[in-house]
Amino acid sequence: MNKTAYKRVLLKLSGEAFKGDRESGIDFPTVQKLAKKIANIRSMGVDVAIVNGGGNLFRGRAGTKYGMEQTSADYIGMMATVMNSIALQEALEQIDVPTRVLTAIDVKRIAEPFIRRRAIRHMEKGRVVICAAGIGNPFFTTDTAGVLRAIELGCEIMLKASNVDGVYSADPSEKGAKKFEKITYSEFLQKKLRALDATAVSLAMEKNLPIEIFNFFKEGNLEKVIAGQRIGTLIH
Repeated sequence: MNKTAYKRVLLKLSGEAFKGDRESGIDFPTVQKLAKKIANIRSMGVDVAIVNGGGNLFRGRAGTKYGMEQTSADYIGMMATVMNSIALQEALEQIDVPTRVLTAIDVKRIAEPFIRRRAIRHMEKGRVVICAAGIGNPFFTTDTAGVLRAIELGCEIMLKASNVDGVYSADPSEKGAKKFEKITYSEFLQKKLRALDATAVSLAMEKNLPIEIFNFFKEGNLEKVIAGQRIGTLIH
């Protein structure tokens, strides 16, 4: 077993992580690659919980732009996260990683309801717990859901998968954009950085949950983070 810096983590995946090179939808070969990364860190002896977005299938703000009531749009987004979660569960179990999908809205024909003690027990038994449907309420992002579930499940850190290598002072493509190796919750909020929504960072600050944002898609990066290497940006 490789040496790890954490015993229990929450991995926050965006919906975009599920679509591969497609414009939208679920690309199952891409999901299989995600599953292998998760299986690698699980084999290191780390308890893993996951919260994923649904933007590859539906974005609430896209619906509201055309006059859809936000509550309805957000519920559609929650269902999109359930679809992604079922796809990830299938990919993990194809490689013999036991999983449970627990949802914040009732879809009990396909997944268990999220019950904190049950989720913790699954993790204690070595299962990857996939928490779907956000927090079950509109107006909250899956980033906030990730922080909330990490706190509830006793995770030591939330790892936010990104396609960039951390948090920058401006768009990384802009000349002079500075990467932060570390940044405090207060600094993040004061600078109005957009890598996470303010509600998620405020909750993490209240409960002292560190968040690391890193390039998830570069080979070996997830394992490096689990081993304690600082390759992204730590919000603390």
